[in-house]
Amino acid sequence: MAVPTGSGAVTHHSHIFKDVDATQTLILGAQHHTYSVISLTVLCNVLNATADTFTISLIGWDSHAGASAQTMELCRGNPQVGETFIWNDRFSFFGYEPTGISGAFGNAAYQIALAAQGGSVAQQLSFGMTHATDDYDVCVTYIDQDWS
Repeated sequence: MAVPTGSGAVTHHSHIFKDVDATQTLILGAQHHTYSVISLTVLCNVLNATADTFTISLIGWDSHAGASAQTMELCRGNPQVGETFIWNDRFSFFGYEPTGISGAFGNAAYQIALAAQGGSVAQQLSFGMTHATDDYDVCVTYIDQDWS
């Protein structure tokens, strides 16, 4: 069965990443899409040191500074080998950055430009870790709303 696409299509997705040992893009934004993350599951397989952590970050437009391609850490976890971390707090982000705005968030026009996603830079959800020998299994489940 084909996945529906086009304006107004809403699809459910799941990406599974086995043995992640370097920075991994979990969701790469497409222009005029809205992503609602439902859950993230992280199993720790190997740690270089017990203090090592993983991070979940959004890379995109910073509405506080009005800056492009900023890395904003959403979560940092420290599960030990054999432990699982589950994030079930839902959040959403747009597929692309805005255009025609600068500086800090401050008015309705700025808010509309964020939603219009007229820029040329994709936003993304990313997974990283402290050390290259750390190893995780990651699953992300999300809803993709296509407004193109």
